[in-house]
Amino acid sequence: MSRFSVSRDVRASATDTWATLVDWPRHGRWVPLTVLRVQSERPDGVGARFVARTGVGPLAFDDPMSVVTWEPPGGDDPGDRPGRCEITKHGRVVHGTAAFTVTPLPGRRCRVVWIEDVTVSPRRLARLTGPLVSLIGRAGFAATLRGLARDVERG
Repeated sequence: MSRFSVSRDVRASATDTWATLVDWPRHGRWVPLTVLRVQSERPDGVGARFVARTGVGPLAFDDPMSVVTWEPPGGDDPGDRPGRCEITKHGRVVHGTAAFTVTPLPGRRCRVVWIEDVTVSPRRLARLTGPLVSLIGRAGFAATLRGLARDVERG
């Protein structure tokens, strides 16, 4: 397993940041070489399903996911309930969970924390590659959160 987390303070409200973050197809703007397709009737809430296709040509793979926890932020003021979404990854290449929280901060700002706890197949190689996957994942998701912040801060 590879576990890592990244965080980013965003100069936008928690509710606006949440709405941007759960617009699944929009992730393609921030995640390099990735396109997301919603597969469920509804894109929001527990049970929503989507697939991220990452890579180029024959080196691309599908990362199917489903939402298992869906709790939008309770407001935009400090002390309001943070938003939380947890996703299960159940593909042939990537398995595990991803989760993010959106916590309201003073001044109509918020903090986004993204956590990944994944295994990459084949699993016997995952033990050897876990630290590398964590390092690459942390760097990749830090860049992803920078892209999210730029997007939502522009309005």
